[in-house]
Amino acid sequence: MANFIEYIGYAASLFVLLSFLMKKMTNLRMVNIVGCGLFVWYGVMLNSIPIIITNCAILVVNIYYLLKTKNQYSN
Repeated sequence: MANFIEYIGYAASLFVLLSFLMKKMTNLRMVNIVGCGLFVWYGVMLNSIPIIITNCAILVVNIYYLLKTKNQYSN
């Protein structure tokens, strides 16, 4: 089971790292959302409140700005 939890952490790290390589802000936020979601799952599996809180906050920020961008283009 420990290996499975580690793989979630590695996948989360990979997605967050990949998000920094994105040129388009929308793609960056979408890939980062996946990474943060994986980090939340990882934090739950480890019972680590700091990981969960931090990545939930980043998720909310990313979703907020994605919705804000979507609303700007729809007007």
